[in-house]
Amino acid sequence: MAKKKKPTDHGLENVENVLSKTEKYIEENQKSLTIIVIVIAAIIAGYLGYKKLFLEPTEVEAQSEMYVAEKYFETDSFRLALEGDGSYLGFIDIIDEYGITKCANLAKYYAGICYLKLGEYEEAIENLKKFDSDDMLVASVAMGAIGDAYIELGQLEEGLEFYLKAAERKKNDFTSAVYLKKAGLIYEELGDYKKAFEVYERIKSQFPKSEESRDIEKYITSVKIKIKS
Repeated sequence: MAKKKKPTDHGLENVENVLSKTEKYIEENQKSLTIIVIVIAAIIAGYLGYKKLFLEPTEVEAQSEMYVAEKYFETDSFRLALEGDGSYLGFIDIIDEYGITKCANLAKYYAGICYLKLGEYEEAIENLKKFDSDDMLVASVAMGAIGDAYIELGQLEEGLEFYLKAAERKKNDFTSAVYLKKAGLIYEELGDYKKAFEVYERIKSQFPKSEESRDIEKYITSVKIKIKS
C-alpha cells in the first residue's frame, strides 16, 4: 500500500516548483533582466548627478539672486520686488529663470502678495494658486490672500471659499481666527446671518486665546439681532 504524503510534503513540493520556475525564468530572461538593472542604475545615477551638479548649484544661485527682491519686499517696495531694479532680478524673473527651484516656488508667493498690495488682483490669484508649500501656516496665509483678492474683485462667494479653506488648513489661534472672522463678515454681507453666527461662535469656543476672540461677543450679539429681525 502506497504511503500517504503528509500535508507538509505537498507544501514543500509547491515551494520547490515555484523555485524551479523562478530559476528557469531568470535563466531564460537573464539578458533582459540585466538590461533592466542597468537602466535603473543609470536612472538613479543620472538623477543623483543632476541633483548634485545642476539642481543644488542652481538653487544656491536662485537664493542669491532673490535676496535683493526680498529686501525690497520687506520695505514695501512691491513694484521693485516684482520687476527688479535693472541690476537685480525681481520675483517675476526668478520664477521665469529658476522655475525648477524651491526659490521660484517661494517667489510665486511673494509675487502674489506684491500683486495683491499693488491692486492687481487677478495676477495675485494666478501666482498664489501656483504656490505650493509644506508649511501649513504659510499655505494658510496664501489661501487667505487669494480670498482677499477675490473679495477685492467683488467675487464674494469665491473669497469666502478661500477664507474657510485657510481657516481649516492649519487650525491655530492666529490664522484660523483671522480667516473665520473674515468669513463671518462676508456671510453677513451675503445676508447669511446664521452662518455668520456659526463662525463667530467657533472663534469664541475654539480659539479663545486669539486676538479676534476679544471682541467677538459684539459680533455674535449683532448677528443674533439680525437673525431675529
